[in-house]
Amino acid sequence: MNKSSPDTNSDLSGNRAYILFILVVVYTFNFIDRQIIGILAVPIKADLGLTDSQLGLMGGLAFALFYTGLGIPIAMLADRYSRTWIMTVALTVWSLMTAASGLATNFWQLFAARMGVGIGEAGGVAPAYSLIMDFFPPEQRARAISIYSFGIPIGSALGIVFGGIIATMIDWRIAFFMVGLAGIVLAPIFRMTIKEPIRGQFDSKQKDAKAPGFKSIIKILTKKPSFWLISIGAACSSMMGYGLFFWFPSFFVRSYNLSLIDASLFYGAILLIGGLAGIWAGGWLGDRFGQKNRTQFVKIPAFAFLATIPFYILGILSPNLTISFFLLLVPTALGLVWLGPVISTIQHLVRPDMRATASAIFLFINNLIGIGIGTYAIGKLSDVLQLQFGDESLRYSILAGTGFYVLAASFFLLASRWLEKDWEE
Repeated sequence: MNKSSPDTNSDLSGNRAYILFILVVVYTFNFIDRQIIGILAVPIKADLGLTDSQLGLMGGLAFALFYTGLGIPIAMLADRYSRTWIMTVALTVWSLMTAASGLATNFWQLFAARMGVGIGEAGGVAPAYSLIMDFFPPEQRARAISIYSFGIPIGSALGIVFGGIIATMIDWRIAFFMVGLAGIVLAPIFRMTIKEPIRGQFDSKQKDAKAPGFKSIIKILTKKPSFWLISIGAACSSMMGYGLFFWFPSFFVRSYNLSLIDASLFYGAILLIGGLAGIWAGGWLGDRFGQKNRTQFVKIPAFAFLATIPFYILGILSPNLTISFFLLLVPTALGLVWLGPVISTIQHLVRPDMRATASAIFLFINNLIGIGIGTYAIGKLSDVLQLQFGDESLRYSILAGTGFYVLAASFFLLASRWLEKDWEE
C-alpha cells in the first residue's frame, strides 16, 4: 500500500455530491451486513436451536470483539496511508465474511463468521469520517456526517426487510450469500471512483510532516475530558440503539404475532422514516446552532435522548400495532439525532492528521460497550424474565434498556462543560 497521494488536479468540490453518495452506499452495506442478523435471528434460532443469550452474543460480542480491537491500528494506517484503499479492502473482507455466514451449521461457526464481518468493518468507518473532513469545509461538516450516517437507517432497514423477505421466500442462508456478493461487486467501483483528498485542506492548521504515534494521540486526548465523556455517553446510547436494531424484529414477532416478513416491513419502515428524519435534523441543528455555541453539539443530543423515554414506554406497551408504529417513529428519530453533531465534534477535538485514529478510539469505546454489551444485555434480561413474562419477556427487557439513554444524556451534558476549551482551533 503506497503513501497517500492526493489527486491535486481533481475538482473535489464539484464531486462532493457523488463522493458523499458512494460513501453512503458503502456505509449502507456496512449496516446491511451488520444488522441483517437481527431479522434472521428468528429463523436462525429455530434452525440452530439457540437461546436469546446466544443470539445476543452472536449479534453483539462476536461482531464487536475484532471490530473494536482492530479499529485503532487500522485507523492509524489511515492517518498515514490511502484511506480509499483501506476502505476498499475492508469492504471486500466484510462482504466475504457475510457470505460465509450462510455456510454456518452451528452456533460457533456462525459466531466465527460474524467475527470475520467485524474484522472487515473495523476499517470501514473511521477512515470515512476522516475523508469527509477533507472533502467538506467546517460549516458543512455536521450535515455531511449526517448524510453519511443515512447509511445507518437505510442499511439497517434494507437488511431487516431484505433478510425477512428472502428468509421467508427462500432461506436465511441465501440472504447472507446475496448481500455478501453485492458488497464484493461494489468494492472495485468505490476504489476506481474516489480519489484520495489532501489532508486538512479546509483547516487553517497544517499537519506535521509525520503523523503522530498512538501514544502521542492518547497523551493529547487525556487532556481533553470532553472526548472521553462524549465517548462514554455515545456508548451508553448505543447499548440501547444497537439492542433495538437487533431485538425489535423478534419483539414484533413474539408480542404482536407478526409473521417474519410483516415484522421486517413494519420495523424497516420505522427505521427508515424515523432514522432519516432524526439524523438529518441532528446535522441541521448542529450546523445551525453549534457554530455560535459549540456546547449545542452535545446539548441538543442530550435533550433528544431524554425525550425518547416517554415515547418508547407508550409505544412498547401499546396493545395497538398502528398506534405503536407512530409512537415509535418519534424516539427512533430522537435516538439518532446525536450522530451528525457528536461525530463532527470528535473530529474537531484533534488535528487533521489525527482524525482517523481519534475516531477509531471513539468507536472502540462506543462499539465495544454499545454492540458488545447492549445486544447481549437485553437478550440476557429477556431470558431472566422468561419465567415471569413468557413471550412478553422481551417487551420488558427493552423497556428497561431506556435507562441507557438517561446515562447518555448525563455524560453529554457533563462534556459540554469542557467542550469550548478542548476544541482544536
